Amino acid sequence: MFIMTNAKYFEGYQITGIRDRLIAMDDSKWAMISSVQLKDPTISLIVSILAGHFGIDRFILGDTGLGIAKLLTCGGLGIWTIIDWFLIMGVTREKNMRTIQQLLN
Repeated sequence: MFIMTNAKYFEGYQITGIRDRLIAMDDSKWAMISSVQLKDPTISLIVSILAGHFGIDRFILGDTGLGIAKLLTCGGLGIWTIIDWFLIMGVTREKNMRTIQQLLN
């Protein structure tokens, strides 16, 4: 059920690994897993398009250092902002995967 409701938060190749880890997981961790707040990649993309030159997209993901650098350089003079439009969804999914891995360990 977890995978069905949260599949959009992960890359396709990560789903089978998550499924295997969830099957082998202790029942005591289910409450923690079901209550975890994952970042939505689509929202990250929208924020990146609308306010990416201010670094807000990176602040939302928890990359404070990159957010400050992006803010001070106005998105790397726009170049970094455009590059992030293509990368931010993957970065968000990787952050979600790290969050799940920390909970499953």
